[in-house]
Amino acid sequence: MKVNGMSRKAFIGVGSNLGDKITNCLTAMARVDRTPGCRISARSGLFRTEPVGVQGHDWYANAVIAVDVAIPARPLLERLLSIEVEMGRKRKRKWDPRTIDLDILLFGQEVIDEKDLTVPHPLMHLRKFVLVPMVQLVPDLRHPVLHHTMKELLDNLPGEGQAVIPLEGA
Repeated sequence: MKVNGMSRKAFIGVGSNLGDKITNCLTAMARVDRTPGCRISARSGLFRTEPVGVQGHDWYANAVIAVDVAIPARPLLERLLSIEVEMGRKRKRKWDPRTIDLDILLFGQEVIDEKDLTVPHPLMHLRKFVLVPMVQLVPDLRHPVLHHTMKELLDNLPGEGQAVIPLEGA
């Protein structure tokens, strides 16, 4: 897909830690793929991941999808938020458990800093549950701000905490 003569690839983080987590992730991916101007070109495997920054929450199912986009970042974000609502996500407090969480990680090589849209995702380089699937998809892709590859970012994370375990058959 081309936008203004330019092809763009967005990477979207997909996660769930309520209900049937795997089905929630797969359903959300299908809804993204049915979005006009969006076509999933690749997806990582699904991973069982340890919650980060909170205590007492159930573990997540997480993945990353690569999406060829022909729409700008803002309408993409609006569609992702509407998918979350359609799937029953309630936003009460930051980092509450959620049926589905869809985050724009990268949008081409664009750097966006707006009130409620920051790309690259400001925490992606600190999270194994993002970097492990990113490395599975695009190990040599460079972060547009930090200028390290996804593999280098993952290799620089501490080995402790943030367990990421492949889910069989997912």
